Formats: sequence, structure tokens, C-alpha cells
Amino acid sequence: MDLVSIIGTILAFLVVIVGTVLKGSSISALWNPGAFVIVFMGTLAAVMLQNSWQVLRRAAGMTRLIYQPPRHYPDDLVSRVVGWSEISRRQGLLGLESQIDSEADGFVRKGLQLLVDGSEPEAIRSVLEVELDTREQVDMAAAKVFEHAGIYSPTMGIIGAVLGLMAVMQHLSDPSELGHGIAAAFVSTIYGVSLANLLMLPMAARLKTLIGKQARMREILIEGLVSIAEGENPRQIESKLQGYLS
Repeated sequence: MDLVSIIGTILAFLVVIVGTVLKGSSISALWNPGAFVIVFMGTLAAVMLQNSWQVLRRAAGMTRLIYQPPRHYPDDLVSRVVGWSEISRRQGLLGLESQIDSEADGFVRKGLQLLVDGSEPEAIRSVLEVELDTREQVDMAAAKVFEHAGIYSPTMGIIGAVLGLMAVMQHLSDPSELGHGIAAAFVSTIYGVSLANLLMLPMAARLKTLIGKQARMREILIEGLVSIAEGENPRQIESKLQGYLS
């Protein structure tokens, strides 16, 4: 679990709740069913209209990565690639066949299998880069779901506030209801702006960072596998890959 993300999420709720109390209002003033429906359901409707089911499902699955991000160890990857190159020099490329089943990552297994099959270096690069680009595009589309939600939710908040004020205008003859009605109308704005700036946009940015790190790891892997296929010296391969870690 990523403790920083968990603390950040908790603080996002506390900022609004504690701030409300410190400003002299009550916590109960933050709850408004009408505002909740307009902002949260309206944002969800807009996101659903914009994206396909596959993208939405991928976005939902990626939410856990914010709190359980994959661990990236580029130094370890470089060491493994150098180890594979040493095996290939001693035993030939077929010596790497025993390494395939021990790898949990399907991308790594595919790359090693291409090596064992004797594929040309450029063929290995081409196949793996296509898969890398495709996966990155799919993941970025899913991350943008949260970004789009962060764009739509403030607007939904404004819509909720306007609808609330419209309801207040219908009771101008009863001054005792005006204060309460206006306060309730602006709850929608709080929902919309808070949802965007404390949750959706930060989550989108975090996912994009994780996607970038994953892509960099795979770039290191591709370069290493191509170097092995070209028969480069293990020390040369290590020096080349160390450039990615600078």
C-alpha cells in the first residue's frame, strides 16, 4: 500500500470537513442529496457518454494502482538483462529458454521468447515497441477518464448551484428560507470543485506518472533484448542501459 496516497485521500476529505467547521458552519450543511445527484451522477454520465465501456472498465481497474502502485526497480532490471546476456554468451540464445517461465510479466516473457526463437534484432524491437505503444495508449486513455471527470465536475457544481438558486427564487416571499436555500445551493459548487481538485485531477496525474515509469522500464528491456540479439558484450550492454538510469 502507498501510504502517501492514502494520507492524501484522507486529507482531501478532512480539508473540506474541518474547513467547514472552522468557518463556523456545521458538517451537516455539507450534505445535500440534490447536489450529490447533480454533481456525482452528472459527472459520471458525462464520462460515460465520452468513453467506451472498455476504457471505463480499464479506468476502474487502474484505480487500485494509486494505492497499490507497482514497484519499479530499473537497477534490478538492468542486472537481469546483463545476466541474460551472460547466459546467452555461454550457452547460446536457447539457454534463455529456462528463464521464460520464471518471469511474471507477460511483456518480459514475450521478449525472451522472441530471443529464444532467433528473431532478428529489428524484428524484436518492432514487435515489442508496437506492444509498448499500444499498451501505453490504452492506459493513457483510462487515466484521462479521471482527468475528464475533473474537468466536468466543476461545471456540474455550477449547474447544481444555479438550479438551487432557481429554487430559492421561488420562495422570495419567505425571507426565513432564503439563507438556508442559498447555502444549500452552493453545496453543489463545493462538491464539484472539491471532486475535481482534491481527487480526480490528482489521481489522473498520478496514473500518468505510473504509466510513464512503466513505459521507461519496458524501453530499457527492449534495448537490452535487442543488444543481446546483436551479440553485444555484457559489459557494453550494462554501460548502455545505465544511461537510462542517469
